Amino acid sequence: MTAIAFPLHTPIEGFEVIDGELAIGGQRLTRLAARVGSTPFFAYSRALIEQRATHLRGQLPPGVHLHYAIKANPMPAVVHLLAGLTDGLDVASGREMRVALDTGVAPDRVSFAGPGKSQAEIDQAVAAGITLILESERQLEQALQAGRRLGIEPRLALRVNPSFELKGSGMKMGGGPKPFGIDEARVPALAARIESEGLALVGFHLYSGSQNLSAPALIEAQRLSVELGLALAAPLRRGIRWLNIGGGFGVPYFPGDKALDTAPVLEALAPLAEKTTRAGDAHLVIELGRYLVASAGVYVARVIDRKESQGQVFLVTDGGLHHHLAASGNFGQVIRKNYPVTIGNRIGQAEVSVQSVVGPLCTPLDLLADRMLMPTAERDDLVVVFQSGAYGPTASPSGFLSHPESIEVLV
Repeated sequence: MTAIAFPLHTPIEGFEVIDGELAIGGQRLTRLAARVGSTPFFAYSRALIEQRATHLRGQLPPGVHLHYAIKANPMPAVVHLLAGLTDGLDVASGREMRVALDTGVAPDRVSFAGPGKSQAEIDQAVAAGITLILESERQLEQALQAGRRLGIEPRLALRVNPSFELKGSGMKMGGGPKPFGIDEARVPALAARIESEGLALVGFHLYSGSQNLSAPALIEAQRLSVELGLALAAPLRRGIRWLNIGGGFGVPYFPGDKALDTAPVLEALAPLAEKTTRAGDAHLVIELGRYLVASAGVYVARVIDRKESQGQVFLVTDGGLHHHLAASGNFGQVIRKNYPVTIGNRIGQAEVSVQSVVGPLCTPLDLLADRMLMPTAERDDLVVVFQSGAYGPTASPSGFLSHPESIEVLV
């Protein structure tokens, strides 16, 4: 496969280039656009998702299970694909739970986390027989009540807010005051309460952060997570079945980013998995979303106008932040940086120039590329935003200014 280089960006690998056009699933971009029927659209490569998941799972030490966090990309076709490539699915809403169960995966391979579960969602989870990851004392009481009302023993796990955090993380999900999980000092009392109800605690969930490109930081967080999880499990009469230590594996988006070296991270998991098994015949779980799908996806928008303002060229497209908020820099970035962007039907073209890519919205925030060097484009060309397989449509304000929604395809 071809590596597509961008100034200052990590090269994009895996995608083919056929006669100067990006190809996804063996289809040239212009043909794929015709097949989809309209722009803008997100296209996800089946082959690249399979390649990433299969390679990673093959490198995992014995006793470590791989789960897919559906929130990264809940497109049903993508979830169905990953249901067969991973050991479990993690959901964050009742709707995601329905998508997961529609794949035919066994309910005990699905877990449900989230700080704001409604009573209806808790009832759904208990009725479905999936593992409900509790994030407060109230959620525990709601789950117990649902079990009594439905005549079903709920499958319960506890999400722990640890005292440590994942250093170098793009988003910190644990450590200090957080809305996520239960402070570690309060976990033993809740675990004891669950056992007093005659129930076995399925496990503990620790997710200290996400989007991390530092192997040493991930290794430290995984070690601390296992140590804390096993310490919390030690007093339990019936032990636990699994310990989910989250993921946090990042992908390179911006100039200066370097791809995560997963080899030392996975190597360091081996003794942790052995320690977990020896302590109570439980297995480790790593929960990944972005890492499995981000690099397999592209966002494609059509140039509908080319204009110049005081010497700066703007390519106006039919897509923008209402579909891809992250690429516009308005989804967690403090200082805006460009995603890797190119003209998908002009790859390798000799004529290049500095151009900005904007969307159709009446706001200066609708910016997909700010003064980037790329093939010189004209009206009707196709702009491609790479690293777009995660947190695309569902993380974007699709109703903003009432433009049409984007299409998603798995190719």
